Parts: sequence; structure tokens; C-alpha cells
Amino acid sequence: MAAITIFGKGNMGQAIGGNFEAAGNQVTYVGSHDQVPALGAIIVLAVPYAAAVSITESHTDEFAGKVVVDVTNPLNFDTWDELVVPADSSAAAILADKAPQAKVVKAFNTTFAGTLAAKQIGNDHPTTVLMAADDADAKKALADALDGSGLVTMDAGSLKRAREMEAFGFLQMTLAASEQIGWTGGFGIFK
Repeated sequence: MAAITIFGKGNMGQAIGGNFEAAGNQVTYVGSHDQVPALGAIIVLAVPYAAAVSITESHTDEFAGKVVVDVTNPLNFDTWDELVVPADSSAAAILADKAPQAKVVKAFNTTFAGTLAAKQIGNDHPTTVLMAADDADAKKALADALDGSGLVTMDAGSLKRAREMEAFGFLQMTLAASEQIGWTGGFGIFK
């Protein structure tokens, strides 16, 4: 059992937390006006990108040695037409630079809250959580904490793959916003 701290009490935070709880972990949720408790071994940033940057900058020392999971898609919400990070980088890479002692993992950004809560895409395909990180032990800790949740985890490679994951998440969001797919749907991975 892992102690997990989730920054964000919205749909994504609740859906992610519900899966950790289903797998037998202890989950603490932190809202924007809450006192920050002692942090768990795994920290999930289920907040918009700008908030994730602010939280990381405010808690750099506390994040040292912890698995920090970035779920953001750094979308320009004014235009819905671009990512707000440099083309050769990612939100996860920027957060890793701001907290160099943390073990940053990109995950959950290619799934919607509805598919995380349902644990499936469509009628019979399990929801897959892609994970990218430079620390293999951090990816294993996240996968272990989700074992028994009903989700499938897949190692997407090094933290460099976060850029492609964010572009993929951005594509899904724009398709849902234009009502070409539903917010409870998405793309699945089939082996």
C-alpha cells in the first residue's frame, strides 16, 4: 500500500484517486485552498499546467525523492490551437527541471476522467495508462500502486516521450471539444 497525495479535487483528481483507492492505497486530496499535509510517496498533479508549475515551485524541497506524476496537457485554453510549452520540450520536462530531485512521471494525460472511472474504453477494452519517465523505479512504483485497480499500465519510455503523449492528449481534447468523440470515450491500446 502506498501513501498518495493528489493535488486537485476535480474530475481527474477524483477519477485517478478512485483507482488508487480501489487498489488499496491511502489517498489524500489537496484543493487549492487546503493546507498541504505531509506528502505521500507518490504525488499526483491533477491540476491545470500553470497550477502544476506553481505547486512544483512552492514544494520543490518536499518533492525531493518523491514520485511526482504530471497529468497535465499544457493546452492554450484561449485558442485551443496549440500547446504552451516549447516544441522541443514538454510540461513534464519543465516540471522535472523545476524539481530536479523529484522522480517525475508523465501519466494519465492520454485518458479522460470518464474512462478512468469506468476503467474501460468502449464496451470491453480496458483503459490503458501510459507512463513516461527517466526513472524506471518511479514507473514501477506507479504501476504497483495501480495494480488491482482495473487499469492497465504501459511503459511508454523515457521522459522525452512526454512530448508525444502531450500532443496525443491535446488531439483527444480537441476532438472531444469539437464533439467528434465523447468525453467518456477516447483511444484504446489493443495488444
